[in-house]
Amino acid sequence: MPIYLFWGEDDFAITQEVERLRQDVLDPSWIQFNYDKLAGDAAENVIEGLNQAMTPVFGSGGRLVWLVETTIFGQCSEGLLSELQRTLPHIPEESHLLFTSSKKPDKRLKSTKLVEEYAKVQEFALIPPWKTEEIVQRVQSVAHSKGVKLTAAAVDLLAESVGNNTRQLWSELDKLSVYGQGKPINENVVASLVNVNTQNSLQLATAIREGDAAKALSLVADLISRNEPALRIVATLVGQFRTWAMVKLKIEAGEKDEKAIATAAEVGNPKRIYFLRKEVQAFKGSQLLATLPLLFELELSLKRGADPLAALQTKVVELCRLFSKG
Repeated sequence: MPIYLFWGEDDFAITQEVERLRQDVLDPSWIQFNYDKLAGDAAENVIEGLNQAMTPVFGSGGRLVWLVETTIFGQCSEGLLSELQRTLPHIPEESHLLFTSSKKPDKRLKSTKLVEEYAKVQEFALIPPWKTEEIVQRVQSVAHSKGVKLTAAAVDLLAESVGNNTRQLWSELDKLSVYGQGKPINENVVASLVNVNTQNSLQLATAIREGDAAKALSLVADLISRNEPALRIVATLVGQFRTWAMVKLKIEAGEKDEKAIATAAEVGNPKRIYFLRKEVQAFKGSQLLATLPLLFELELSLKRGADPLAALQTKVVELCRLFSKG
């Protein structure tokens, strides 16, 4: 009884994994009989999906039932839970039942515990934008899988350009693959072919740290106009300022070991501490820490329904004042 639960914000990575599962399970000649994709936010669809999973396969290959954006991991009625308890242990070996959700399953719920008892659970999380070394590693890994040869400088520029956007990374590497034809690609080629996101949340953090309110407000407007989720912008700012604050506090405490500083600041590559030292050299640890309460206030106001652009603009001005030299 192959059952799967894929969850996380990286919808492109989930879609890729689902496609691999489709190819492994289904016979192309019998897809119309053995493949069902249902919206998982309605109880009747979940029940229909369970019934379909119990239906014998037509022809050759296996059966795949996909319940998209399933909500049973956030709330589940007693009646639906009973259906899950009755069905999941008895799904035939040739049937594959897949649940997907962008939200983290609530492990306290009986429905979540039940599905996890039978399912292969896989998380597809976006790399936090401030974890640049992990993004670089992702670029290297995907480039290798696609046979795209990149110089070290090209890897760094591509990582900076696409950030944690998995969909764009794959798209840009497809483009570079066609251009390179197996030959090494340098940063000049990447700069000419890749859609570079020159304005991002990390640059916003830098503008705030420099006390440049005009530039910061311009970046906010650009990010919102490109439909960057406000809460994701805030999460990036929190991560970046927390890293800067922890690095500076450890330096102020007299710590000289870069590995120890990296561990405290949750920086994966200790070599990055050299650059972080320079970035925080002109500031106090208390100054950097003072950003976090303001950012948490911003997060709370957004979750309560505040207008994203107005809320960000107001708080960004406050944040810039912390670093203003005037």
